[in-house]
Amino acid sequence: MRALRVLEAFTPDAPVRTLTALARHTGLPLTTTHRLVGELTRWGALERDGGGSYRIGLRLWEIASLAPRGLGLRELALPQLSDLVHVTGENAQLAVREGLSVVFVERLAGRGAVPVLTRVAGRFALMPTGVGRVLLAYAPPEVQEQVLAGPPARCTEATVCDPSLLRQLLAEVRRTGVAVCERQVTLDSVSVAAPVYGPRGDVVAAVSVVAHAGAVQPHTLVPLVQVAARGISRSLGAEPASVS
Repeated sequence: MRALRVLEAFTPDAPVRTLTALARHTGLPLTTTHRLVGELTRWGALERDGGGSYRIGLRLWEIASLAPRGLGLRELALPQLSDLVHVTGENAQLAVREGLSVVFVERLAGRGAVPVLTRVAGRFALMPTGVGRVLLAYAPPEVQEQVLAGPPARCTEATVCDPSLLRQLLAEVRRTGVAVCERQVTLDSVSVAAPVYGPRGDVVAAVSVVAHAGAVQPHTLVPLVQVAARGISRSLGAEPASVS
């Protein structure tokens, strides 16, 4: 577990750490940190640069590529995501739920795509995002209640945070099979998302287009996203009844 604390010290904002910084971040003694970092480096989980600092090593990427909800899902979805970008010129995203967060498996961006706050392998709150709202709508009731009872994830002044209204929005997603989130994460974006089904008929992921708010009517993106979601679902082996 202490080795995991060392690995968790690396973040998108701090991808490179010195030994001293690692010890300070983990709260471990310097000698213990030195030993753990040495073991992780020899195994390939960490790499040392010319200045003596450390970064995540390729061995972890190799292990992570075996995750069935990671790169395997990504590879199956890439053709559909590429088509979405080609047609819309915007962002196409694929995500899964991990606990009370959404984790982005892939994001492709068109040349004129609206800037987004999400990144591949990054976590984000469920409710403000289109993919997150879809995943939460099909999550177990206890997961929904945990999210609704937690602190609101307010990203803009337009972000919906009222639990009663959010319950209505989740019910609407289940009724229509699509989530439309306008100006919820950034004021210049709108997200349209749909569920991706697995071979057992359960929702295993969500796909979305994030476009410029005001420059596109969200309803025009709905059929495009639904077609992509059905295509990915079929690639995963979903039964026709699940994706119709």
